[in-house]
Amino acid sequence: MSDETLSNLLTEDRRFEPPADLAAAANLTAEAYDRAAADPEGFWAEQADRLTWDTRWDQVLDWSNPPFSKWFVGGRLNAAYNCVDRHVEAGRGDKVAIHWIGEPAGDTRDITYAELKDEVSRAANALIDLGVATGDRVAIYLPMIPEAIVAMLACARIGAPHTVVFGGFSSDALASRLTDCQAKVVITADGGYRRGAASALKPAVDEARAKTAATGFEVEKVLVVRRTGQDLGEQGWDDAVDVWWHDVVDGASPEHTPEAFDAEHPLYVMYTSGTTGKPKGILHTTGGYLVGCAYTHWAVFDLKPETDVYWCTADVGWVTGHSYIVYGPLANGVTQVLYEGTPETPEKGRWWQIIEDLKVSIFYTAPTAIRSFMKQGREIPDRRDMSSLRILGSVGEPINPEAYVWYRHVIGGDRTPVVDTWWQTETGSIMISPLPGVTHGKPGSAMIPIPGVSAEVVDEEGTPVPNGSGGYLVLTQPWPSMLRTIWGDDQRYVDTYWSRFRKQGYYFAGDGSKKDSDGDLWVLGRVDDVMNVSGHRLSTTEIESALVSHPKVAEAAVVGAKDEDTGQAVCAFVILRDEFRDEADDAGEGSDIVAELRGHVRKEIGPIATPRQIMIVPELPKTRSGKIMRRLLRDVAEHREIGDVTTLADSSVMELISQGLSGGSSDD
Repeated sequence: MSDETLSNLLTEDRRFEPPADLAAAANLTAEAYDRAAADPEGFWAEQADRLTWDTRWDQVLDWSNPPFSKWFVGGRLNAAYNCVDRHVEAGRGDKVAIHWIGEPAGDTRDITYAELKDEVSRAANALIDLGVATGDRVAIYLPMIPEAIVAMLACARIGAPHTVVFGGFSSDALASRLTDCQAKVVITADGGYRRGAASALKPAVDEARAKTAATGFEVEKVLVVRRTGQDLGEQGWDDAVDVWWHDVVDGASPEHTPEAFDAEHPLYVMYTSGTTGKPKGILHTTGGYLVGCAYTHWAVFDLKPETDVYWCTADVGWVTGHSYIVYGPLANGVTQVLYEGTPETPEKGRWWQIIEDLKVSIFYTAPTAIRSFMKQGREIPDRRDMSSLRILGSVGEPINPEAYVWYRHVIGGDRTPVVDTWWQTETGSIMISPLPGVTHGKPGSAMIPIPGVSAEVVDEEGTPVPNGSGGYLVLTQPWPSMLRTIWGDDQRYVDTYWSRFRKQGYYFAGDGSKKDSDGDLWVLGRVDDVMNVSGHRLSTTEIESALVSHPKVAEAAVVGAKDEDTGQAVCAFVILRDEFRDEADDAGEGSDIVAELRGHVRKEIGPIATPRQIMIVPELPKTRSGKIMRRLLRDVAEHREIGDVTTLADSSVMELISQGLSGGSSDD
């Protein structure tokens, strides 16, 4: 973002007021904003009282050595105790903690808080028997099965920081993480179910172990859950290292007294890809992180733990799964759904069937999933009764207005507020979101920071931009769930997140944003995804939103490609909705659909944003977490050799795009 601020392209006039009954009984009211702003530390101390502390803190925040913070200094607690034991001690042991649903039809388990406490205790005792001590790192590489949650809580119980690696990652990605954090034990499974088939996991662990051994680092033990029963192969078992979960956990004692750890004791390391190629290990600690997760889960979703059935569709391998499947919901004693598979297996309406069957009331998913359902049409969700839903949430990337409205209308029956949440692996918990009983909904806007959080949109110099302008999204004050450092690399932590606005002391992690005329925030994605077209700074997110607002379009991705005349030109990749797919067969240069879409963008935004080229494609390149890999699309748009595709969920997508490209060019 150079001399000028980000151009403010789209306007949005639709508003949805909070339902009257929800507003009347809301967990937080409008006064919380003023109370938190007047006394931030007092507000966070109040939120910390949601947890059970073994030793109360002496100081809420130590910010004497920024950007290295310490929260709830002197306080001691145990995260697993807060997530399971205390609910059992309070007489809620018979309450269902997890409704687990495997991908194969009929594969289900209900686990109460008492059962979860016993299982976590057994796993903790088993890890101790395997030689894991406080401070040792444990890697978890599992499918979406209850043992993934049990393993995380067992590590927290004994003070062994965990690093969860998404089960779709390759052995190379796993090996780099094992080496960086020097994991003593890996917890994995023979495999998991994905799209109707058993997918192996243990062989990737064996390959990763071989790779780490070549660097001189040896994993000591591999604890294996039997999930699919698939053959591990001749080389698939090493008696000196491999141990079956059912052999050592099932027979362990369910009695285990959790130890209280310092509030700043490391809870977990989560790896996020870095621009240098070396993964960044984001370190979260116990007290502040747990406070942030519990508070935001209660406030943003207006949680009523006595009656709500909650479902977050993320994988535990991502931070959303850590904060809003494991630590936040369980600390709050909620009943939740955990689903192993994909939304279209064994049928396209699987998610909606689960919502109907279990009477889910709070549903939290990603815009990528919502747009894929839009592509299928509303007939499938319309077959199900989803009247139990009262709050819908969106996470992972900015949600475009049309997907927001479709989500609210088709899935929420026009009854439900949509909370569009902005946060990151690094922030640990939600930072910007509407409060469903307080804030009106504005399609596409994350609205304003939640009480206790301070955010701003600034220009290149760090000065707040006026309403109607765009710039860099920064957090201006420390918050409890903030990352403490990058594992083993304090300097990289400072350089990556705090150097851009060092003078002001602002945290900046790479997202652009705009303030609309009301001062509400619209997150525009990575500043790397901003184009400079004839001196105008344009956000790919807004042009994508304009394209998706066309009734024939299901998904769109926009990139800036080099252009001799304008510096960069807008190139769009578009997937049509299923009922209009036949128009994709003849969507070459000058075709009606391409002209129609170009005209639509011109009308919605203006001539400056009109795509030079629109390519109708069958699919978009996405990572396993659903993020679009625009780098690869830039390779296509600039006619370069396609770069590394190993992080894609389906690497064949790029071949499909390359083979089936059709486009329309412009002389405007």
